[in-house]
Amino acid sequence: MADRTFLNWPFFEDRHRALAAELDDWAAAHLPVDHSDVDAACKGLVAALGAAGFLQHSGGDALDVRSLCLIRETLARHDGLADFAFAMQGLGMGAVSLFGTDKQRAWLEKTRAGKAISAFALTEPGSGSDVANTSTTAEKDGNGFVVNGAKTWISNGGIADVYVLFARTGEAPGAKGLSAFLVPADTPGLKVTERLDVIAPHPLATLEFTDMKLPGNALISEPGAGFRVAMSVLDVFRSTVGAAALGFARRALDESLTRVQERELFGAPLFDLQMVQGHIADMALGVDASALLIYRAAWTKDMGAPRVSREAAMAKLHATETAQQVIDAAVQLHGGDGVRKGSVVESLYREIRALRIYEGASDVQKVVIARQAMGG
Repeated sequence: MADRTFLNWPFFEDRHRALAAELDDWAAAHLPVDHSDVDAACKGLVAALGAAGFLQHSGGDALDVRSLCLIRETLARHDGLADFAFAMQGLGMGAVSLFGTDKQRAWLEKTRAGKAISAFALTEPGSGSDVANTSTTAEKDGNGFVVNGAKTWISNGGIADVYVLFARTGEAPGAKGLSAFLVPADTPGLKVTERLDVIAPHPLATLEFTDMKLPGNALISEPGAGFRVAMSVLDVFRSTVGAAALGFARRALDESLTRVQERELFGAPLFDLQMVQGHIADMALGVDASALLIYRAAWTKDMGAPRVSREAAMAKLHATETAQQVIDAAVQLHGGDGVRKGSVVESLYREIRALRIYEGASDVQKVVIARQAMGG
């Protein structure tokens, strides 16, 4: 049983404790799911999470970051693909939650009900963390726009019903010349050109846009506001990536505690070895430190801070890097069983690696933290 005492920390209210307990019970009854067909599994998870009401927390007038983090941590502890399915409903529709018009928010109601799947189309073949270098263009065409370019590593690419797309509209150079658009997946000119396979399978794809026409009301916020929209969304959801990593780390610690008590070496439990106790202590310390940083960032945002770039970057960096270390230690403590395909810790080992890359790689988070420390 994962440690739940952190829920008594002053970051949380009774509603958060109730949500965590309800979701943990649901997850224990419904997760993990069969991952053999990843597309089908994700579609089923979105529908199930929507039917259970948990996707209501993924978007709306006010995003409660503590709830988002608790949900991602809990789902990740039970099933990494379930965490992915939940997270993308929030990230994909984050721009609409924060800046969308009433008409655009009709899509939000569908994604919160689990009746449509969303995606966040930001990364390009030539620009990942360097969002200002976006080259996909959206040129004015009467009252609308014509889009040309490509996006890659797009989560839910190929199964999404709607994409939030970031493209260059040219109001100014660099970051100030980007805009955000709401794009239904069946829009003519949008093509899925490649499905991408990774070590922990998720639905990922490369998209191409060829003379894709969008109406004027596809624009989210005003022209040239795309970078601000993207950063506002990431400011909310970056802490939740750390929360997912925390969920993976908690599961690895739980599996390790069971292992070292049940496995014997030289006639005694593994736990009796002081070196093993040292590993467990390091793992427990890393988990608690990550949780403190994550829920500090979430609480700060929920209390009305306009930006939490520093807090979110610290939380994301520490939690993902520490989870990698915790899970590696768990594999070591499991010996040969730790690298057995399909074992819990082997799956965690594959799941955690991408979190140190997406939504701002670890090295980029260090740049953010350093600049914030300098007051920039």
